[in-house]
Amino acid sequence: MSTSTPTSAPSDLNLKNIQGDILSGFPKKRETFYFFEVLDATKFREDFRKLIPDIKNVYQVLEAREEICGHKKMHPDGPLCPFIGVNIGFSHFGFQKLGIDDSKLTDPAFLAGQRADAENLGDKGTKSKEGKFIPDWEEEFKQDIHGVMNIASNCPNRIHEQVQLIEEYFKVGTAQATMRKVTSICGNTRPKEHNGEEHFGFLDGISNPTVIGFDVDPPPGPAPVRAGVIIVGHDGDPNKAERVPWMTDGSFMAFRLLYQRVPEFDEFVWANRLKLPGLSDQQGADLFGARLMGRWKSGAPLDLAPFFDDPALGKNENMRNNYRFAAEKDFQKFCPFAAHARKMLPRADLEDHGIPIERRRIMRRGIQFGEEVTDQERKNKKTEHGRGLLFVCYQSSIVNGFQFVQTGWANEAKFPKDVPQLPGLDPIIGQNHGKDDRGPMSGTNPDKPSEMVELTEEWVVSRGGEYFFSPSINALKEIIAL
Repeated sequence: MSTSTPTSAPSDLNLKNIQGDILSGFPKKRETFYFFEVLDATKFREDFRKLIPDIKNVYQVLEAREEICGHKKMHPDGPLCPFIGVNIGFSHFGFQKLGIDDSKLTDPAFLAGQRADAENLGDKGTKSKEGKFIPDWEEEFKQDIHGVMNIASNCPNRIHEQVQLIEEYFKVGTAQATMRKVTSICGNTRPKEHNGEEHFGFLDGISNPTVIGFDVDPPPGPAPVRAGVIIVGHDGDPNKAERVPWMTDGSFMAFRLLYQRVPEFDEFVWANRLKLPGLSDQQGADLFGARLMGRWKSGAPLDLAPFFDDPALGKNENMRNNYRFAAEKDFQKFCPFAAHARKMLPRADLEDHGIPIERRRIMRRGIQFGEEVTDQERKNKKTEHGRGLLFVCYQSSIVNGFQFVQTGWANEAKFPKDVPQLPGLDPIIGQNHGKDDRGPMSGTNPDKPSEMVELTEEWVVSRGGEYFFSPSINALKEIIAL
């Protein structure tokens, strides 16, 4: 993606007031998410001033990216040009603890919190005697979390130093502590040969939206979105008129702890490999896996490379996102209706019927976590070590963005509607109200689109999360800090 530089920043977006990870994304090899509870609101807000200089804005991140790029050209085999970035978000419970009125954020999902949304999202869980849904999450996420700091760097050892500094600011672990660490989770990019890939092996982060007034000369693909789809208080924010000034230039952040069951996924793909004329067993497995994802592992989309991978296309930023899913023409010959990439961004499936998709766009900023699959796991075809994705996305409305995409598209077997075959759930992240059996999916066989494959298990499992609001730099200084 081609992004604005500090010298070309538009007048209606104050890049020095927007937290840096939202629009530009931190350059990173490792990232720690530090979840905290505020202990003493007044003293926390006093200590908070010490943290503000460490918070990176978009302008600073763009400058850092330019510096890193120039350094690589000058020293391709030399040491990295160091970068460290810190951003912060607060949950509704955090704003309540701080005594800050966040009611005009007017997002029901945010105000209720993700724990209250877990059943609606389809997460596994149980009901208490009183009928309350208790998600099957890690214990730390079952309590109120007041905020999260994401600390990212291209030099992993610098994160530890930054975390120590932050804990000193807030006297963590002492009798004078003004906040408590609830938990911290460290993510890391995969080894060089798998750089940019998630743990199933597919190139990730291809279809982020380009933003009007920020991205310069974006590559061909889906139409750019108005800034307010991602940034609160701008054109495209559905609740712009209701915001109070301090909320402008902030963004809602959805965090999800997603475990990936890679050996089990690989086994399912191999067991269901397509046995078509001219394909070897491995080619049949690769094609079946691509039809679950909607892209080949190289990143090449099925809509442009329906039967054989095209790695050159996968690397071509000007081509790999320039397609539309002409649903009325192909009837799943090229790409299944339920394929993950199609569920997440239906393109022509909706746009050709006059249904806009702009308000559903989200800016994804996650990172992988966990070690690589071991030989023993591959041999036993069973996950023994935790790995997956620390999913993060930004938007101006969680209800319109993340929540709808998960519940209205991924978890809806009948989406898209009015098509010849029942699509089925998104095979990657679709959830069937906590059931392992996720029902049938059509379209995996390009020669027999009505043929159904049973999704008998989940390969991506949610184990926690929360909704946050990432305020502007001015709001951090004038509203949060004392």
